[in-house]
Amino acid sequence: MAELVFFSGTMDCGKSTLALQMHHNHAARGRDGVLFTRHDRSGNATISSRLGLTKRAHEVDDRTDFWAEVIGRRTQGRPVDYVLGDEAQFYTAEQVEQLARVVDELGVDVYAFGISSDFRARLFPGSQRLVELADRVEVLQVRALCWCGARATHNARTVDGEMVVEGEQVVVGDVAGSPDASVGEVQYEVLCRRHHMRRMTAAVARAAAPNAQTLVTSVLVEQPTLDV
Repeated sequence: MAELVFFSGTMDCGKSTLALQMHHNHAARGRDGVLFTRHDRSGNATISSRLGLTKRAHEVDDRTDFWAEVIGRRTQGRPVDYVLGDEAQFYTAEQVEQLARVVDELGVDVYAFGISSDFRARLFPGSQRLVELADRVEVLQVRALCWCGARATHNARTVDGEMVVEGEQVVVGDVAGSPDASVGEVQYEVLCRRHHMRRMTAAVARAAAPNAQTLVTSVLVEQPTLDV
C-alpha cells in the first residue's frame, strides 16, 4: 500500500540529507521518482543539504498541482513510483491534499520533508495539513542542539542580530543571512523551548556571560564574614 509520510524536525536535524539519501536508495532499486522543493536555501529548483549534497528538483509555487504533475508524467509513459517533496512546510494545504490524493488514487508513495513550526512557534499551514492527513509522521532521530546543549525544539529568527517573534511567516534566510536588504539581515537558529520563550539566542547568551560572571564574583566578594 502506498503511503503519505511526513518526516519532520527542526532546522539542522538532517531533513534534506535524509531526503537525498532516500531518493538515492529508491532510484538504485529502479524506482522512478520526482523531486520537488520550495524556497531551498541554495536557490530555486534545488534540494541541498548542509553537508554539501545537492540535487536538482522541480520548484513548487502556489500554482503547482501535484495531481496534474503526476498524471502528466504517467500520460507520457513514466511510472512515477514515488514523489519526494522537500521544504514541505511551504506547500499550501490544498497541495497537501493533492499529495494525499496521489497516494490514495494512483498508488504513489509520497515522502514529505519539512519543519513543523515557524519562528513564532506556530504550525506552518502545509505542516499542519500533513500532520492531519499523513499515514505516518516520523520525527527525525538526529537531534539538533540549542546553544545550551539541550535538545532544540524551536526555530528562531533574528533580524540584524535581534530575535523577533513577529513578521511575515516566510522570509528566506540562512547562516549567511537574507539577500533582501529591505528586511535586514535575516538568520535562523534552533533553540530549546526555554530559551526560545526567553528570546535568548547564542549571541545574547555570549553577551550576557561576562556580566553574569561579574555579578557572581561581586556577590561572593561582598558577602559578610562571621567572626568566630
